[in-house]
Amino acid sequence: MMTYKKQRNRTAAPLRALLLLVILATVALSGSAEDLKPDNDTSHHFPEKEWGTYYDPSNVFCGKYDCYKILGFDYLQWGQSPPDKKEITQSYRTLSKRWHPDKNNDKGANDRFMLTLRLLLALHLLTTTFFFATNLQPPQKINKAYKILTSKKLRKEFDYMRGRHDEYFVKYGSVTYAYKPKTDTVFVVLILLIAASVFAWYAQKNRWQQIANRVVKDAVEGLKAGEGGSTESIALRIKAEEVMQQRKDDSGVDFSDLFPATTKKGKIKKTKKEVKIFENELLRPIIEELVLDIQDFGAGFRQPTWRDVLVVRMVKWPIVIVKGSMWQLKYYARRLAKAELNEMEEEVLTRRAVGPVAWESASEKDKKEMITGKLWIMDNLEEWSELQEVKLLSSKEQKMYGRMKKKQSKNKTTKAD
Repeated sequence: MMTYKKQRNRTAAPLRALLLLVILATVALSGSAEDLKPDNDTSHHFPEKEWGTYYDPSNVFCGKYDCYKILGFDYLQWGQSPPDKKEITQSYRTLSKRWHPDKNNDKGANDRFMLTLRLLLALHLLTTTFFFATNLQPPQKINKAYKILTSKKLRKEFDYMRGRHDEYFVKYGSVTYAYKPKTDTVFVVLILLIAASVFAWYAQKNRWQQIANRVVKDAVEGLKAGEGGSTESIALRIKAEEVMQQRKDDSGVDFSDLFPATTKKGKIKKTKKEVKIFENELLRPIIEELVLDIQDFGAGFRQPTWRDVLVVRMVKWPIVIVKGSMWQLKYYARRLAKAELNEMEEEVLTRRAVGPVAWESASEKDKKEMITGKLWIMDNLEEWSELQEVKLLSSKEQKMYGRMKKKQSKNKTTKAD
């Protein structure tokens, strides 16, 4: 029963709307019966049917209609005799009178105008815009067509663009494909700067974290200088062992006793390797805590601060560029004058040769040795790089390397003789 009532209500809704339309139209068209007689000439009510077509999606000229057709001319039929300005003006005035009740003396012109207004009033109450747009189009389009065709520049452009859709799109675009910024440009730039600043901050944090992880790993494994351990990792290891010893003394507990030792023939036995691994794992949380106190590992591997925000760095860019350019100009001027390198130039050239990481991580003594070694010369730089690699080897490997170098030098001396 409920379903039947719903279907009945759905069917009755359009009928009620139609009935309301008839009532409103009857009230609005409460004039003489002659107003409601059908007019066989549909051009009075729907003239756009005779206006032809034209490609004008951006509504530069007369929209989708042909300006010539609106004023009663046929572009395809006049041949070599296009209408002049006088003929266009005459047609415009005739059409203007046709749609103006005060100027049109034809029988039924005023009634037709009143009929249009009443119909618009009735349909406007129903929020229907089709006839509203339809009946307001003729006067507007007639005025627009007259304006286009009486202007030499606009008429020439209108004639040229006929059939040239690609050129029209390049010059005027298309409503369908026209993109306009919906957001303020300043707001977009601000959001991008904030995002880039956050990214730069986290990138700097990640750089520091990579070195910190490596230092923690070397410290936990207890690597020495000859085994690849760095100054920071060795110092962290020593400090962590001191902290561990302090905790043992305070608690009175030997943490090595907590080690889950292996059993062999019913006896508890701890191998040196197992004890070392266990002690290293006990030291790990202490080392991870201590490494957080290291703010800067050198060579730019530091924990991020407000100075690492992109906006702050961008403010410094002009200063850095100007200083770098001025130094380079002075350097080239001194080279042209064949002057010897000063201390500043030697330092800059050495830093460029070894790279910022090696330079910043080196001690003052190592930096002086680099400068003295004239590493900006390629042969000296290659020899220095080889020595740095040797330092990372174990003591045994370093001895093997020394023997190999002695053997190579003997062979060179023999060949020279």
